[in-house]
Amino acid sequence: MLEVKLLGCGATMPLPGRATATCVIQYNGRVVLLDCGEGTQVAARQAGVSLVRIDVICLTHYHGDHVFGLPGLLQTMASQGRTEPVLLLGPEKGYEETVELLLALAGPLPFAIQRRPLWLPQDSMALWDCMTVKTQLLNHRVTCTGYRFDLPRAGRFQPEKAQVLGVPCRLWGKLQKGECVQNEAGDIILPEQVMGKPRTGLSVVYATDTAPCAALPTFAAAADLLICDATYADEESLDKAELYGHSTFAQCGQLAAQAKVKRLWLTHFGGALTDPEAELPHAQQFYPAAEAGFDGKTVRLNFID
Repeated sequence: MLEVKLLGCGATMPLPGRATATCVIQYNGRVVLLDCGEGTQVAARQAGVSLVRIDVICLTHYHGDHVFGLPGLLQTMASQGRTEPVLLLGPEKGYEETVELLLALAGPLPFAIQRRPLWLPQDSMALWDCMTVKTQLLNHRVTCTGYRFDLPRAGRFQPEKAQVLGVPCRLWGKLQKGECVQNEAGDIILPEQVMGKPRTGLSVVYATDTAPCAALPTFAAAADLLICDATYADEESLDKAELYGHSTFAQCGQLAAQAKVKRLWLTHFGGALTDPEAELPHAQQFYPAAEAGFDGKTVRLNFID
């Protein structure tokens, strides 16, 4: 199961009831934070999320509304006794300069910051040997990346095959974890010899800030959840959206339909957008199931079988 929670859905600055766009993904006790703008700590507390447990911080880009909260967050983690290292991801262009500045503001920390700049237009890495994170260069005014998190799922263990191959029951668990074992005759048995075809996993895509991007439908294809930049509501704002590198509700709906995602959440609302729910028809004309994000919005994604 993956739990996804929006801590904030706003653009540029925090507003009463709307923090800057930030999201957490939790899996098996692990926590990933996506962006950390001003007010993220307050939004996390209101949403019941303990940020001291964060293992990975993913920065989409280095505009202030996505990074200004990071020095304070790191200070808080230090004051609460954090000692485990934190992995910090972000686009390679500007990474070292930005990280140096943010860490200087945070001051000495009792835990290590593991630096991992991301090479764009695409990069990928494994998290905890169970999840993969991929990146995609987006269409913004500065270098900006979207993130895709995939949690694959192995096929079903087939005990009858293990029995035929002479594998003792005590070793079945190792095969299910992907380890090789020896059977009673001393032969090496591979996991694929006793596992069925891989089952459908889970995937979450976070794509903000961005104007429409030709690579995004493929990047987000068949995702269980797409969280997408929707700074402007109506098509009257198209020129402004293009100028500043953002998307409209309709463009988000079109992207979700093209990518055939299972869920669509809109986020990164401009300050002039006071009632996102009322503007949803702009997206729903293309993707009827489109939902407006709000601070604290949560979903638990479960494997289908």
